[in-house]
Amino acid sequence: MLDRLEALFKHFSVTAQVFNTGALCGITDLTAEDSGQLHLVRWGDVQVVHGGKVAAQVQEPSLLLYPRPLSHRFITEEKRGADFACANLRFEGGVSHPIAAALPAFVCLPLRQIEGAQDVLTLLFDEAFAQRCGRQALLDRLFEVVLIQILRHLMEHGHVKAGLLAGLSHPRLRHALVAMHEQPEREWTLEGLAGAAGMSRTLFANTFHQVVGVTPGQYLQNWRISLVRLALHRGQPLKLIADEVGYSSEGALSRAFKAQAGVSPREWKRAQVPAGKT
Repeated sequence: MLDRLEALFKHFSVTAQVFNTGALCGITDLTAEDSGQLHLVRWGDVQVVHGGKVAAQVQEPSLLLYPRPLSHRFITEEKRGADFACANLRFEGGVSHPIAAALPAFVCLPLRQIEGAQDVLTLLFDEAFAQRCGRQALLDRLFEVVLIQILRHLMEHGHVKAGLLAGLSHPRLRHALVAMHEQPEREWTLEGLAGAAGMSRTLFANTFHQVVGVTPGQYLQNWRISLVRLALHRGQPLKLIADEVGYSSEGALSRAFKAQAGVSPREWKRAQVPAGKT
């Protein structure tokens, strides 16, 4: 069976770290400069505000997902508040993480809509509002499981209308996308990708661009460069990276990288080093 998420998570990890379990009362302002956030509302009414405007009104157990940094405010009843479990989400590669980049800036869903999540959510809330050994580690892992269940739900119900997740939701395009994710080093042609999708060349090209938002060739280039950035960040040598992602030489990789990023791979890597460090 085709696994649409395996290659993405194999290359780009996502880790959760719980930072709040308990009631939030009155006005709570939240922001994360370098991570997303996932909030689970177990009980209570919550008004969600973005930039002074109401983004959602929560009146049943729900999840609030921010895949990228975005300041937000929760307004709850002053005395009783609302019961929350909250975690920071660190997408490897930051905002260039394929999943973080593909998700909407804000997702709000009632928990009852997430198929198959009830047992996990019951365990998560049980652990969140108790004090047991290993609690933090277990809660972090459970939040990561919930994120995967959210992604499944968004794809299976077509909540994302364009981009990567929309492509992975498509009954035919998903096969070509997974093929590129799993074999970026292969010399893919439009005919080969159309064959993987079981479509004609013209229909595949037009449908891919309409749904994903870029041409198949552009998507493959973007995917390869994302892998290059990740490998550079991990300290891999450029020649080895070129072989792994389908470029014939370091020079070919550098030209493709500069065309997309505006700088060479080495310049990009130097820019990632914090000031004062070598």
